[in-house]
Amino acid sequence: MGYLKYTQYVYILFAVFFTYDGIVKLNEGDESYPFYFVIAGMAIFMFFFRRRFLNRHNDRNKNQ
Repeated sequence: MGYLKYTQYVYILFAVFFTYDGIVKLNEGDESYPFYFVIAGMAIFMFFFRRRFLNRHNDRNKNQ
């Protein structure tokens, strides 16, 4: 389970990348830019979801 502490930060990297790419597409006039912002929002959601799951898992192990 040690690697799960670090995989949650991959979602933040995805969010930064897709936000940057969405801004570039917006400035170029490409009409697909909302898709990139939706993906970035989902990545941020997944970061907090995984973080909460990991904290809940760690608390459960401490209580046993």
